[in-house]
Amino acid sequence: MRHGTTPVNPTPPAHCPRYLLPFDMATVRRVETDYLVIGSGNAGLRASMEVSDHGRVIVLSKENPNEGSTRYAQGGIAVVMNQGDRVEFHVQDTLSAGAGLCHPAAVQYMVADGILRVQELLDWGAQFDRDGADLKFGMEGAHRVRRVVHRGDATGEETQNVLVRRALDHPNVEVMEHTLAVDLLTADGVCRGALVTTQDGELIAIIAKATIVAAGGHGQVYGYTSNPAVATGDGIAMSFRAGAAVADMEFVQFHPTTLFLQGAPRFLISEAVRGEGAHLLNSRGERFMSAYDEREELAPRDIVARAILNEMDRTGMPCVYLDITHMSAGFLEERFPNIFETCRQYGLEIDRDAIPVQVAAHFAMGGVRTDMNAHTSVPGLFACGEVACTCAHGANRLASNSLLEGLVFGRRAGISAREYSSDEGASLPDVDALAHAPDVAAHASDASGLRKLLTQRMWEDVGVYRHAETLREALTTLSELPTAIGSGRDAIEYANMRLVGELIARAALERTESRGAHYRDDYPDTDDDRWLRNISLTRREDGGVELTTRNQGLS
Repeated sequence: MRHGTTPVNPTPPAHCPRYLLPFDMATVRRVETDYLVIGSGNAGLRASMEVSDHGRVIVLSKENPNEGSTRYAQGGIAVVMNQGDRVEFHVQDTLSAGAGLCHPAAVQYMVADGILRVQELLDWGAQFDRDGADLKFGMEGAHRVRRVVHRGDATGEETQNVLVRRALDHPNVEVMEHTLAVDLLTADGVCRGALVTTQDGELIAIIAKATIVAAGGHGQVYGYTSNPAVATGDGIAMSFRAGAAVADMEFVQFHPTTLFLQGAPRFLISEAVRGEGAHLLNSRGERFMSAYDEREELAPRDIVARAILNEMDRTGMPCVYLDITHMSAGFLEERFPNIFETCRQYGLEIDRDAIPVQVAAHFAMGGVRTDMNAHTSVPGLFACGEVACTCAHGANRLASNSLLEGLVFGRRAGISAREYSSDEGASLPDVDALAHAPDVAAHASDASGLRKLLTQRMWEDVGVYRHAETLREALTTLSELPTAIGSGRDAIEYANMRLVGELIARAALERTESRGAHYRDDYPDTDDDRWLRNISLTRREDGGVELTTRNQGLS
């Protein structure tokens, strides 16, 4: 079906409630703070460090500060510290991976400032791998040189541990663990904090001069994902309901290689394994990447993911294999200790056995739209990390740029929040000025059943391959699901996932081309004349969705 024809199945209208739960500010317990940080990954912790000397800080952690996507990041941090590397090389590699939709100034800032942020980690005690006194640098897909610092295959864990020690020891920082942000609170269009629920089900209104959303990604929206269970798109959903624009939602990166074994989770097999020389084989034992890209296993992730799915379809098998058996057990156990041990737990010795792998949802390039200073379209609200869309990743993130972006723009969000809160207009509001939600429609229903239906539909129809007909079918299915079903964590997560899934599908239907991580069967070509633009989505007052496009790179 070509653009401009009348669809057989029209796109269902959207309806997004402003709040998920009923509440009354006269009866809800109220907590006041200078800064509220929603999320305890590397972006949120780095942001909290910038404001902790300037007032009281509350950091919300959905589980505890050691849980989240940062901890599970295996590959490392891409940074220009190796001899022979240059800032312009890293910038060019990032722009190339982003397929024309990166904001060049944001990329330049991320790459240049990232050197200082990684040096900070080292100064704070990060133990990245070294060869004597020199840092070791890994190679990953679409990088022209070795520039990825790492600690084995647990770089995210090392980074998180350093930031937890550094950020949370400050006397002005309070961490509220096992606390879920439900919705952002607004007064006269200004963000004033958030409505949260504790593990015991108590609703609390946290009133803040400045609010930073750093709640991570949305991988759990898909049936198969490398993401931890907490990645349900909460930050994107609550920001959208509060009136913040979201952008680039159609660009979802699917990691080519996650462990595919019965009874095993979709454990990530880092791109660094291919960077160290692993080969992809189909079920017949044939290498196949040369038929898809001259860079073979080091091609960008979207190309490798589609190649894997094509080979699975061609051979009629449910997976392909990653073979690094030509490397010694000693090297593999030292370089990839987590992968080595996890595979061993499931009966694989990766120095002797090829690893069965499949594609899974991995990273969101899109999210809450920000400028380079982490401002959203809602005054008083800032966003950083995977929840945000800075346009630094464009249509496809370059490997190992995610931790870098979180550190750089987490710091930037903290600086902007600090500057905002020092203005006279950033005082705490009166209770009466805040919005109330006395009547929110909720349906008694089974959250797990609805979630299974949602994630299955997203995987099948809004996944690696997309088409107008199946995108509309997905939107029809989502429109028939209830928007809110209760006050428990499962119900709130389901509601957020449903909304995020709809935003992804609507943007994917609108973009009638293939670019980066977004691939349309019915529009397989890239159309720069029409689509060198970002798609933004905003909630209207009536609950509908307003879709606009803007020239790429404009903040």
